[in-house]
Amino acid sequence: MSADAFAGPFDTRTGTIYNVSGGDWDSVRPADDGQKEQIVVNMGPQHPSTHGVLRLILQLEGESVVEARCGIGYLHTGIEKNLEFRNWTQGVTFVTRMDYLAPFFNETAYCLGVEKLLGITDDIPQRAQVIRVMMMELNRVSSHLVALATGGMELGALTAMIFGFRERELVLDIFEMVTGLRMNSAYVRPGGVAQDITDEQVRKIRDTLPLLRSRMNDTVNLLVGNSIWMARTSGVGYLDLAGCMALGITGPVLRSTGLPHDLRKSQPYSGYETYDFDVVTQDTADCYGRFLIRVGEMTESLRIVEQCVDRLGEPGPVMIEDAKIGWPARLSIGSDGQGNSPEHIKHIMTQSMEALIHHFKLVTEGFRVPAGQVYSAVESPRGELGVHMVSDGGTRPYRVHYRDPSFTNLQATAAMCEGSMISDVVAAVASIDPVMGGVDR
Repeated sequence: MSADAFAGPFDTRTGTIYNVSGGDWDSVRPADDGQKEQIVVNMGPQHPSTHGVLRLILQLEGESVVEARCGIGYLHTGIEKNLEFRNWTQGVTFVTRMDYLAPFFNETAYCLGVEKLLGITDDIPQRAQVIRVMMMELNRVSSHLVALATGGMELGALTAMIFGFRERELVLDIFEMVTGLRMNSAYVRPGGVAQDITDEQVRKIRDTLPLLRSRMNDTVNLLVGNSIWMARTSGVGYLDLAGCMALGITGPVLRSTGLPHDLRKSQPYSGYETYDFDVVTQDTADCYGRFLIRVGEMTESLRIVEQCVDRLGEPGPVMIEDAKIGWPARLSIGSDGQGNSPEHIKHIMTQSMEALIHHFKLVTEGFRVPAGQVYSAVESPRGELGVHMVSDGGTRPYRVHYRDPSFTNLQATAAMCEGSMISDVVAAVASIDPVMGGVDR
């Protein structure tokens, strides 16, 4: 028997377990004494089907999973702690990088909390609310496309991966056109959004929607009802309503049990109560049902975006009128790229000393937020994305903590995987769709 501490046996209440770190299998394989062998293996942290740097510790008996545990923390960035050293507006630049596949949801949840502390929720301009909803629903489409693309790739459907990322490019082009960046835009700000959307951009979005809808049918035609795809996903990763409720699971995993829980309907924000859309559910409680839910939700999101585009015909402000809160920017595109407009610079530099002083204090110090604490939540592509923030009355947050659905939903890994084959672990994790940037933060 090998003396290697990482390639030897250890006894547990369920029997002897063997860790294998490499080398000759015969050096660690015990003599056949009639007992079943159990092996502990690492799946990840750097493995394609762990959706980033997720480590799964699997205890196997042959190819069956006896125990599954998640190892996280490999992508920890300390964002929540960093927020305590930045003013309230600067915090948007940090939180957008948490769940990097759903940046607009991170930004909106944060800003809704700040606005609730300030008591200005009802003062946010209508046009800004519509733009927020439009960007979030486009973001939901792009996030689900990644989930379907990577999930398909991990189960061997490479064409699904190509289709998913092809459509996602159309959405990211819109993000870049509106905000200047494809990801992590810091576009949603306390009081509104960073800049208005032009009529030309609205036309571009309107023209892109039919193309998105028609191309998404390629994925539907490829996988829905496909016997091979259903063999890998139907009945796999089962988790019923009781399990979801016990673990606090939300999002498509919860709705695959038949419960139509969606914060956009149950706790509307940003005017969602004024939009016409349906909450997509299934009753299979398995990987295939979650796949169908994401396909259906993309269609519903495009319905919402169409309604947003229709409402953007009327011009209006996109930032709160209170100059002590609204970020003092009048952006335009010049020869050196995007920045403050020449008219705004001329005003604060040569026309108004008061405007210059105000601009300087707001940018360098920031605004003060009354002492208190709030919890605000939005329905992200993965479920309830909530933020609990505390203010001590200063220009910086005292504490900000996110309830990220990826972190909570990962608890379902053991319930979905234990007792199944190791190949089904890939499908189960893909159906949870965890984003490790949101898990670790």
